[in-house]
Amino acid sequence: MVNPVLLIAVPLGLAFMVPLIDSASRKLTRFVPVAALLFNLILCIRLIPAVLENPIVINLGGFTPPFGINLFVGPLGLLFAGLISLAGLVVSIYSLSYIKNGPVVKYHMLYMLLLTGATGVVLTGDLFNLFVFFEILCISSYALVAYHGDRAGIESSIKYLIQGTVGSGLLLIGIGFIYGIFGTLNMADIAMKIATVEQSTLFVPMILMVAGLGVESAIFPLNAWLPDAHSSAPSSISAILSGIAIEVGLYAVARIVFTVFGISDIYLFFAFLGILTLLIGEMCAFAQSNIKRMLAYSSIGQIGLILFALALATNNTVTGGLFQLVNHTFSKGLLFLSAGYMIYRSGSMEISSLNGMGKRMPLTSLAFTVGAFSLVGLPPFAGFPGKFLIVSGALLKGEMVINILVGLVLLSTVIEGTYFFRVIQALYFKDGNGEQRKQAPATAVTAMIALMILIVALGVYPKFLADFLSSASSDLLDKMSYVGSVLK
Repeated sequence: MVNPVLLIAVPLGLAFMVPLIDSASRKLTRFVPVAALLFNLILCIRLIPAVLENPIVINLGGFTPPFGINLFVGPLGLLFAGLISLAGLVVSIYSLSYIKNGPVVKYHMLYMLLLTGATGVVLTGDLFNLFVFFEILCISSYALVAYHGDRAGIESSIKYLIQGTVGSGLLLIGIGFIYGIFGTLNMADIAMKIATVEQSTLFVPMILMVAGLGVESAIFPLNAWLPDAHSSAPSSISAILSGIAIEVGLYAVARIVFTVFGISDIYLFFAFLGILTLLIGEMCAFAQSNIKRMLAYSSIGQIGLILFALALATNNTVTGGLFQLVNHTFSKGLLFLSAGYMIYRSGSMEISSLNGMGKRMPLTSLAFTVGAFSLVGLPPFAGFPGKFLIVSGALLKGEMVINILVGLVLLSTVIEGTYFFRVIQALYFKDGNGEQRKQAPATAVTAMIALMILIVALGVYPKFLADFLSSASSDLLDKMSYVGSVLK
């Protein structure tokens, strides 16, 4: 069996080798992230059969939990590690032509560090190491938002840095409280001992940790940094921030709430918080005239929908929420990547500047349309199975309050469809400036076609992924199975 530690060690090691590789060959430098993430993707695929049979627990340094640090590779962690590798690979291929100017070496280093941090967050079984990997992810993100070095990018990066630092501080204080109460930082050990402590004692550390992680996961009202950061960053980084970084933050929230604390009394609160985040995100997206800000606010809405699905805590809704998370990674990535070259071509982020782009950049416009249709939830795209599972699973609970929240989910879908149709109308039904047809470069087109194929394939054949996501759902909801696997 291959060692899952390589999922972290390989991109981390190659990140620090980028300057050395660049001194030997500037052209080769651009392919380092492609090679690292392709390796990780192949490794994730090879781990699937073993992980479905039994979760893999790696004890680092030879010390067994709870005294040693461990990695836990279950279906949920492997799902996220695979998504990070696949999305990271596609975006790195896109970046071969998109990232040509500026400090390219720093870009590739920070890009791999960001994805290394994200992978570490979803695989670690230790709270302090979760914090360390989370910091690697965040610090890399702050720098990449300011990659262009312009005023807007630097200002957005500083806002993100300030809010992210506050979030990190809250998370660290919460972890300190937990260590003071239990004398351990191992998540499985804490989960086992949690029943011995009064729930009121746990309230403060839980709120601190969820609030700290909630900044990166863009849960309302902790998401003020996101629209500026996503709109100022290079479109390749916007795709990763939206499709990976905030979802990894949501993973950490879910792992803390379900696995570490497991207090079911608070789940309904998170369902309401998810709906509030969803509605605010979609209404703000509807009000935007800037395409990247619209997509950024749309990401807030999608995180709200996924949080709502997870908070209902049934196998159907969690499976649906995870399916929607996968769809969001691919669809929002496709939207940002296609928008990136349309913005480059038009010289503006205003939606009105995209008039007639369907004729000038037909394949890029098609990619945007596929991403939009999938995010709205239209068949035969990947967004339909996810939203169907969420809505049907919520209605099966048979509770009036939940039924009302489902109505708000459907309302948000109408809002979402309206603002995406406005962009599609500009692409295909409004006249542009008559420029000649010119597609995006071949590497960018290859990345967009790959995402389109994935979106359509998952929409037409959702069963394979749904079965795997059902195992990931059980991994999240079955707290005692997690404890037993780690502390056996």
